[in-house]
Amino acid sequence: MARSLARIAGGDDRPIALDAEADAYLWDAGARQLVPVRSVNRVPLDLLAGVENLKAILLENTLAFARGHGANNALLWGARGMGKSSMVKAVHAHINGMEDEELETLILIEINREDLGTLPHLLRFIASRPERFVIYCDDLSFDRDETSYKALKSVLDGGLEGRPRNTLFYATSNRRHLMPRDMIENESSTAINPGEAVEEKVSLSDRFGLWLGFHKCDQDTYLDMVSSYVAYYDIPVDAAELKAKAIEWAATRGSRSGRVAIQFVRHLAGEKGRAV
Repeated sequence: MARSLARIAGGDDRPIALDAEADAYLWDAGARQLVPVRSVNRVPLDLLAGVENLKAILLENTLAFARGHGANNALLWGARGMGKSSMVKAVHAHINGMEDEELETLILIEINREDLGTLPHLLRFIASRPERFVIYCDDLSFDRDETSYKALKSVLDGGLEGRPRNTLFYATSNRRHLMPRDMIENESSTAINPGEAVEEKVSLSDRFGLWLGFHKCDQDTYLDMVSSYVAYYDIPVDAAELKAKAIEWAATRGSRSGRVAIQFVRHLAGEKGRAV
């Protein structure tokens, strides 16, 4: 009963058991427990086209971590739909599929932005475990008057406890500095010490040792993405028809990205009677 009450109060930081059949989890902040995800929504790493250099960098960083070597927290920022979150999940699956005795078990944990205040509890839960953990937050950003970013700053770098040696923190965001631009500019124009105020707002991004910038793709890259997906899912379609329909689809959406490409391929698979 005492342990149950401590857990409800957020004071029970004992190591937790993991599911032997799962290598990915969702952090349930309310229950203070990890929920196993046995079927992760992801694509193979090789299917992520147009971001080859970024893939190589993130893979190298994560491999070093899985081998017990030095590695950096990573911020994947930039254009929407270009594969930021897909890359994190794909790199994790790729490494766990490698036959390398030097690699330790790699666990992916997703934490919601709203639950970042409980991140220290999560870290205490897993700090003494032998596995290595990548904690991942999708679409990380902060609005005006939010202060939870300060807790994240101390966990990433600078706090007394800091980040356990067996954990990395990966985040994706459309914003390079994780704060609204008008919020930062407003601090510059109204604060008594504007330089200090701006530094406070942008210093969170500086806690990530690795910045990977994702940018909008051109038409050729978009068509390469579509072709890769069509080949992978073995969808029968003529090359000229595929190109015309893919361009038309992107025009109706007003953008070209990996997300638009896979959405088009799902539509095409439906037309051709194929499962995706």
